[in-house]
Amino acid sequence: MNTPQTQSAQINSPGARLQALASAMIRDRVVFAFAAGLTALAILDPGQARYGLGFAIDSMVGILPFLVIAVTLAALTRATGADRLIARAFAGHPARAVVIATLAGALSPFCSCGVVPIIAALLRARVPLAPVMAFWIASPIMDPEMFVLTAAGISAEFAVAKTIVTVMMGLLAGYGIYMVRDHAGFNAPLRADQQGATCTSSLSTGPVQWRFWNLPDHRGLFLSELSSTSLFLGKWLLLAFFLESLMITYIPADVITALLGSGSWYEIPLAAMAGIPAYLNGYAAIPLMGGLIDMGMDPGAAMAFMTAGGVSSIPAAMAVAVLVKRPVFAAYILLGLSGSMVTALLYTWLL
Repeated sequence: MNTPQTQSAQINSPGARLQALASAMIRDRVVFAFAAGLTALAILDPGQARYGLGFAIDSMVGILPFLVIAVTLAALTRATGADRLIARAFAGHPARAVVIATLAGALSPFCSCGVVPIIAALLRARVPLAPVMAFWIASPIMDPEMFVLTAAGISAEFAVAKTIVTVMMGLLAGYGIYMVRDHAGFNAPLRADQQGATCTSSLSTGPVQWRFWNLPDHRGLFLSELSSTSLFLGKWLLLAFFLESLMITYIPADVITALLGSGSWYEIPLAAMAGIPAYLNGYAAIPLMGGLIDMGMDPGAAMAFMTAGGVSSIPAAMAVAVLVKRPVFAAYILLGLSGSMVTALLYTWLL
Protein backbone atom coordinates (compact mmCIF):
# COMPACT_ATOMS: atom_id res chain seq x y z
CA MET A 1 0.00 0.00 0.00
CA ASN A 2 1.36 3.39 -1.07
CA THR A 3 1.12 6.03 1.62
CA PRO A 4 1.27 9.76 0.76
CA GLN A 5 4.85 9.77 2.05
CA THR A 6 5.76 6.85 -0.24
CA GLN A 7 4.12 8.49 -3.23
CA SER A 8 5.97 11.75 -2.50
CA ALA A 9 9.28 9.87 -2.28
CA GLN A 10 8.57 8.16 -5.60
CA ILE A 11 7.75 11.47 -7.28
CA ASN A 12 10.90 13.13 -5.91
CA SER A 13 13.23 10.21 -6.67
CA PRO A 14 16.08 10.82 -9.15
CA GLY A 15 14.52 8.39 -11.61
CA ALA A 16 11.15 10.14 -11.52
CA ARG A 17 12.75 13.57 -11.95
CA LEU A 18 14.80 12.30 -14.89
CA GLN A 19 11.68 10.81 -16.45
CA ALA A 20 9.79 14.09 -15.99
CA LEU A 21 12.68 16.03 -17.56
CA ALA A 22 12.80 13.63 -20.52
CA SER A 23 9.04 13.94 -20.97
CA ALA A 24 9.24 17.74 -20.92
CA MET A 25 12.07 17.68 -23.50
CA ILE A 26 10.06 15.43 -25.82
CA ARG A 27 7.07 17.78 -25.57
CA ASP A 28 9.26 20.78 -26.43
CA ARG A 29 9.41 20.75 -30.23
CA VAL A 30 12.63 22.80 -30.37
CA VAL A 31 14.54 20.57 -27.96
CA PHE A 32 13.09 17.47 -29.60
CA ALA A 33 14.12 18.68 -33.07
CA PHE A 34 17.67 19.38 -31.89
CA ALA A 35 17.99 16.01 -30.12
CA ALA A 36 16.41 14.07 -33.00
CA GLY A 37 18.60 15.82 -35.57
CA LEU A 38 21.78 15.25 -33.59
CA THR A 39 20.88 11.59 -33.00
CA ALA A 40 20.12 10.97 -36.69
CA LEU A 41 23.33 12.69 -37.70
CA ALA A 42 25.33 10.66 -35.18
CA ILE A 43 24.07 7.50 -36.90
CA LEU A 44 24.44 8.68 -40.50
CA ASP A 45 27.50 10.96 -40.29
CA PRO A 46 29.23 10.84 -36.88
CA GLY A 47 31.95 13.28 -37.93
CA GLN A 48 29.38 15.89 -38.92
CA ALA A 49 27.49 15.30 -35.68
CA ARG A 50 30.62 16.11 -33.68
CA TYR A 51 31.34 19.15 -35.85
CA GLY A 52 27.74 20.39 -35.65
CA LEU A 53 27.57 20.08 -31.87
CA GLY A 54 30.95 21.77 -31.43
CA PHE A 55 29.99 24.53 -33.87
CA ALA A 56 26.72 25.17 -32.00
CA ILE A 57 28.42 25.27 -28.59
CA ASP A 58 31.23 27.55 -29.80
CA SER A 59 28.71 29.87 -31.43
CA MET A 60 26.62 29.99 -28.25
CA VAL A 61 29.71 30.89 -26.20
CA GLY A 62 30.57 33.65 -28.68
CA ILE A 63 27.13 35.24 -28.55
CA LEU A 64 26.63 34.71 -24.80
CA PRO A 65 27.47 38.30 -23.70
CA PHE A 66 24.95 39.69 -26.18
CA LEU A 67 22.40 37.07 -25.13
CA VAL A 68 22.75 38.16 -21.50
CA ILE A 69 22.10 41.79 -22.50
CA ALA A 70 19.07 40.82 -24.59
CA VAL A 71 17.54 38.62 -21.88
CA THR A 72 18.07 41.28 -19.20
CA LEU A 73 16.38 43.92 -21.37
CA ALA A 74 13.36 41.67 -21.87
CA ALA A 75 13.09 40.90 -18.14
CA LEU A 76 13.44 44.58 -17.17
CA THR A 77 10.71 45.55 -19.63
CA ARG A 78 8.25 43.13 -18.10
CA ALA A 79 9.23 43.65 -14.44
CA THR A 80 8.95 47.43 -14.56
CA GLY A 81 5.73 47.34 -16.57
CA ALA A 82 7.31 49.45 -19.32
CA ASP A 83 5.50 47.32 -21.92
CA ARG A 84 2.23 48.89 -20.72
CA LEU A 85 3.37 52.21 -22.15
CA ILE A 86 2.32 50.99 -25.60
CA ALA A 87 -1.30 51.60 -24.62
CA ARG A 88 -0.60 55.33 -24.67
CA ALA A 89 0.74 55.21 -28.23
CA PHE A 90 -2.70 54.98 -29.76
CA ALA A 91 -4.25 58.13 -28.35
CA GLY A 92 -4.97 61.15 -30.52
CA HIS A 93 -5.54 61.53 -34.24
CA PRO A 94 -5.05 58.22 -36.15
CA ALA A 95 -2.63 59.78 -38.67
CA ARG A 96 -0.39 60.98 -35.84
CA ALA A 97 -0.91 57.80 -33.85
CA VAL A 98 0.47 55.74 -36.77
CA VAL A 99 3.93 57.24 -36.22
CA ILE A 100 3.85 56.67 -32.46
CA ALA A 101 2.43 53.16 -32.86
CA THR A 102 5.17 52.26 -35.35
CA LEU A 103 7.90 53.39 -32.98
CA ALA A 104 6.21 51.58 -30.09
CA GLY A 105 6.05 48.43 -32.21
CA ALA A 106 9.74 48.60 -33.04
CA LEU A 107 10.57 48.90 -29.33
CA SER A 108 8.09 46.41 -27.89
CA PRO A 109 9.27 42.89 -26.95
CA PHE A 110 6.50 40.95 -28.74
CA CYS A 111 6.85 38.24 -31.38
CA SER A 112 4.43 37.75 -34.29
CA CYS A 113 2.17 35.47 -32.23
CA GLY A 114 2.70 37.13 -28.85
CA VAL A 115 1.47 40.47 -30.19
CA VAL A 116 -1.92 39.01 -31.16
CA PRO A 117 -3.54 39.33 -27.69
CA ILE A 118 -2.41 42.97 -27.56
CA ILE A 119 -3.96 43.61 -30.97
CA ALA A 120 -7.17 41.87 -29.94
CA ALA A 121 -7.47 44.09 -26.86
CA LEU A 122 -6.86 47.24 -28.91
CA LEU A 123 -9.42 46.31 -31.56
CA ARG A 124 -12.03 45.39 -28.94
CA ALA A 125 -11.45 48.81 -27.42
CA ARG A 126 -12.29 50.24 -30.90
CA VAL A 127 -8.87 51.75 -31.45
CA PRO A 128 -8.62 52.82 -35.14
CA LEU A 129 -7.24 50.10 -37.39
CA ALA A 130 -4.51 52.32 -38.95
CA PRO A 131 -2.28 52.68 -35.86
CA VAL A 132 -3.10 49.13 -34.80
CA MET A 133 -1.90 47.81 -38.18
CA ALA A 134 1.27 49.91 -37.94
CA PHE A 135 2.03 48.42 -34.52
CA TRP A 136 1.03 44.94 -35.74
CA ILE A 137 3.46 45.00 -38.66
CA ALA A 138 6.40 46.61 -36.84
CA SER A 139 6.29 44.74 -33.55
CA PRO A 140 7.39 41.21 -34.59
CA ILE A 141 10.22 42.42 -36.83
CA MET A 142 12.38 44.33 -34.37
CA ASP A 143 12.79 44.89 -30.64
CA PRO A 144 15.72 45.80 -28.38
CA GLU A 145 16.75 42.17 -27.84
CA MET A 146 16.54 41.46 -31.58
CA PHE A 147 18.69 44.51 -32.31
CA VAL A 148 21.44 43.39 -29.93
CA LEU A 149 21.50 39.82 -31.23
CA THR A 150 21.32 40.92 -34.89
CA ALA A 151 24.26 43.26 -34.38
CA ALA A 152 26.21 40.40 -32.80
CA GLY A 153 25.12 37.66 -35.22
CA ILE A 154 25.20 39.57 -38.53
CA SER A 155 26.49 43.13 -38.18
CA ALA A 156 25.66 46.42 -36.50
CA GLU A 157 25.02 47.94 -39.93
CA PHE A 158 22.44 45.26 -40.73
CA ALA A 159 20.76 45.72 -37.33
CA VAL A 160 20.44 49.49 -37.88
CA ALA A 161 19.14 48.93 -41.42
CA LYS A 162 16.59 46.39 -40.16
CA THR A 163 15.38 48.90 -37.58
CA ILE A 164 14.91 51.55 -40.26
CA VAL A 165 13.15 49.01 -42.49
CA THR A 166 10.86 48.08 -39.59
CA VAL A 167 9.82 51.70 -39.11
CA MET A 168 9.25 52.14 -42.83
CA MET A 169 7.10 49.00 -43.04
CA GLY A 170 5.03 50.12 -40.06
CA LEU A 171 4.46 53.55 -41.58
CA LEU A 172 3.56 52.11 -45.00
CA ALA A 173 1.09 49.70 -43.41
CA GLY A 174 -0.46 52.28 -41.09
CA TYR A 175 -0.90 54.99 -43.69
CA GLY A 176 -2.01 52.42 -46.26
CA ILE A 177 -4.91 51.47 -44.00
CA TYR A 178 -5.55 55.12 -43.10
CA MET A 179 -6.05 55.99 -46.78
CA VAL A 180 -8.79 53.35 -47.15
CA ARG A 181 -10.14 53.63 -43.60
CA ASP A 182 -13.71 54.24 -44.83
CA HIS A 183 -13.82 50.99 -46.81
CA ALA A 184 -16.61 48.74 -45.57
CA GLY A 185 -14.29 45.77 -45.19
CA PHE A 186 -12.30 47.54 -42.48
CA ASN A 187 -15.24 48.49 -40.28
CA ALA A 188 -15.49 46.24 -37.20
CA PRO A 189 -12.32 44.28 -38.12
CA LEU A 190 -12.71 41.55 -35.48
CA ARG A 191 -14.51 38.34 -36.40
CA ALA A 192 -17.92 37.92 -34.80
CA ASP A 193 -16.74 35.12 -32.49
CA GLN A 194 -13.90 37.34 -31.22
CA GLN A 195 -15.93 40.42 -30.32
CA GLY A 196 -16.57 39.44 -26.74
CA ALA A 197 -13.66 37.12 -26.11
CA THR A 198 -11.38 37.76 -23.21
CA CYS A 199 -7.80 38.74 -23.77
CA THR A 200 -4.83 37.23 -22.00
CA SER A 201 -2.75 40.40 -22.09
CA SER A 202 -3.39 43.49 -20.03
CA LEU A 203 -3.16 46.99 -21.43
CA SER A 204 -3.25 48.63 -18.03
CA THR A 205 -2.00 52.19 -18.00
CA GLY A 206 -0.87 52.08 -14.38
CA PRO A 207 2.43 53.66 -13.35
CA VAL A 208 5.68 52.06 -14.43
CA GLN A 209 7.58 50.64 -11.46
CA TRP A 210 11.15 51.61 -12.28
CA ARG A 211 12.32 50.54 -8.80
CA PHE A 212 10.78 47.11 -9.24
CA TRP A 213 13.29 45.39 -6.95
CA ASN A 214 11.49 46.87 -3.93
CA LEU A 215 8.28 45.03 -4.88
CA PRO A 216 8.24 41.25 -4.32
CA ASP A 217 5.77 40.54 -7.13
CA HIS A 218 7.73 42.57 -9.67
CA ARG A 219 11.02 41.11 -8.47
CA GLY A 220 9.58 37.63 -8.91
CA LEU A 221 8.35 38.55 -12.37
CA PHE A 222 11.85 39.73 -13.29
CA LEU A 223 13.40 36.42 -12.21
CA SER A 224 10.68 34.41 -13.92
CA GLU A 225 11.05 36.38 -17.15
CA LEU A 226 14.82 36.11 -16.96
CA SER A 227 14.71 32.31 -16.76
CA SER A 228 11.93 31.76 -19.30
CA THR A 229 13.46 34.14 -21.86
CA SER A 230 16.90 32.60 -21.38
CA LEU A 231 15.46 29.15 -22.03
CA PHE A 232 13.43 30.35 -25.01
CA LEU A 233 16.28 32.18 -26.73
CA GLY A 234 18.90 29.62 -25.75
CA LYS A 235 17.14 26.62 -27.23
CA TRP A 236 16.20 28.44 -30.46
CA LEU A 237 19.72 29.76 -30.98
CA LEU A 238 21.27 26.36 -30.23
CA LEU A 239 19.02 24.76 -32.86
CA ALA A 240 19.74 27.57 -35.32
CA PHE A 241 23.52 27.26 -34.92
CA PHE A 242 23.23 23.49 -35.40
CA LEU A 243 21.24 24.03 -38.60
CA GLU A 244 23.82 26.56 -39.72
CA SER A 245 26.53 23.91 -39.37
CA LEU A 246 24.51 21.59 -41.62
CA MET A 247 23.99 24.37 -44.13
CA ILE A 248 27.71 25.16 -44.27
CA THR A 249 28.57 21.51 -44.85
CA TYR A 250 25.84 20.34 -47.21
CA ILE A 251 24.80 23.42 -49.23
CA PRO A 252 27.36 24.54 -51.83
CA ALA A 253 28.09 28.25 -51.60
CA ASP A 254 27.73 28.65 -55.36
CA VAL A 255 24.10 27.51 -55.15
CA ILE A 256 23.32 30.27 -52.64
CA THR A 257 25.14 32.80 -54.78
CA ALA A 258 23.31 31.71 -57.94
CA LEU A 259 19.84 31.86 -56.33
CA LEU A 260 20.08 34.72 -53.87
CA GLY A 261 23.32 36.57 -54.55
CA SER A 262 23.46 37.20 -58.26
CA GLY A 263 21.61 40.50 -58.25
CA SER A 264 18.68 39.00 -60.18
CA TRP A 265 15.28 40.68 -60.03
CA TYR A 266 13.64 37.64 -58.44
CA GLU A 267 15.92 37.10 -55.44
CA ILE A 268 14.14 39.50 -53.09
CA PRO A 269 10.59 38.28 -53.94
CA LEU A 270 11.88 34.69 -53.70
CA ALA A 271 13.41 35.33 -50.27
CA ALA A 272 10.24 37.09 -49.06
CA MET A 273 8.00 34.23 -50.21
CA ALA A 274 10.41 31.67 -48.72
CA GLY A 275 9.95 33.33 -45.35
CA ILE A 276 6.31 32.20 -45.18
CA PRO A 277 6.95 28.43 -44.79
CA ALA A 278 10.63 28.50 -43.78
CA TYR A 279 10.74 31.21 -41.11
CA LEU A 280 11.24 29.49 -37.75
CA ASN A 281 11.74 32.30 -35.31
CA GLY A 282 13.19 35.81 -35.42
CA TYR A 283 16.10 34.87 -33.19
CA ALA A 284 16.77 31.58 -34.99
CA ALA A 285 16.83 33.42 -38.32
CA ILE A 286 19.79 35.58 -37.23
CA PRO A 287 22.56 32.95 -37.36
CA LEU A 288 20.99 31.28 -40.39
CA MET A 289 20.90 34.51 -42.38
CA GLY A 290 24.36 35.44 -41.12
CA GLY A 291 25.70 32.15 -42.44
CA LEU A 292 23.94 32.55 -45.78
CA ILE A 293 25.27 36.10 -46.20
CA ASP A 294 28.78 34.77 -45.57
CA MET A 295 28.12 32.16 -48.29
CA GLY A 296 27.11 34.79 -50.84
CA MET A 297 23.47 35.63 -50.16
CA ASP A 298 22.51 39.19 -51.01
CA PRO A 299 21.89 41.17 -47.78
CA GLY A 300 18.71 42.59 -49.35
CA ALA A 301 17.36 39.08 -49.81
CA ALA A 302 18.24 38.27 -46.20
CA MET A 303 16.40 41.43 -45.13
CA ALA A 304 13.33 40.41 -47.14
CA PHE A 305 13.35 36.91 -45.63
CA MET A 306 13.59 38.18 -42.06
CA THR A 307 11.01 40.96 -42.35
CA ALA A 308 8.46 39.06 -44.45
CA GLY A 309 8.88 35.94 -42.35
CA GLY A 310 8.33 37.84 -39.12
CA VAL A 311 5.00 39.17 -40.36
CA SER A 312 3.61 36.41 -42.57
CA SER A 313 5.07 33.12 -41.32
CA ILE A 314 2.54 30.32 -41.07
CA PRO A 315 2.13 30.47 -37.23
CA ALA A 316 1.67 34.24 -37.33
CA ALA A 317 -0.77 34.06 -40.27
CA MET A 318 -2.85 31.40 -38.50
CA ALA A 319 -3.05 33.53 -35.35
CA VAL A 320 -4.22 36.53 -37.39
CA ALA A 321 -6.71 34.52 -39.47
CA VAL A 322 -8.70 33.40 -36.44
CA LEU A 323 -8.82 36.93 -35.03
CA VAL A 324 -9.90 39.30 -37.82
CA LYS A 325 -12.19 39.28 -40.84
CA ARG A 326 -10.92 38.26 -44.27
CA PRO A 327 -10.36 41.76 -45.72
CA VAL A 328 -8.24 42.73 -42.71
CA PHE A 329 -6.32 39.47 -42.87
CA ALA A 330 -5.68 39.95 -46.60
CA ALA A 331 -4.52 43.52 -45.98
CA TYR A 332 -2.18 42.34 -43.22
CA ILE A 333 -0.50 39.75 -45.47
CA LEU A 334 -0.38 42.06 -48.49
CA LEU A 335 1.05 44.97 -46.53
CA GLY A 336 3.60 42.74 -44.83
CA LEU A 337 4.88 41.12 -48.02
CA SER A 338 4.81 44.24 -50.21
CA GLY A 339 6.38 46.40 -47.49
CA SER A 340 9.11 43.80 -47.00
CA MET A 341 9.95 43.67 -50.71
CA VAL A 342 9.88 47.44 -51.23
CA THR A 343 12.09 48.20 -48.24
CA ALA A 344 14.48 45.34 -49.05
CA LEU A 345 14.87 46.68 -52.60
CA LEU A 346 15.54 50.13 -51.21
CA TYR A 347 18.10 48.69 -48.81
CA THR A 348 19.83 46.89 -51.69
CA TRP A 349 20.00 50.03 -53.81
CA LEU A 350 21.50 52.00 -50.93
CA LEU A 351 24.21 49.43 -50.14
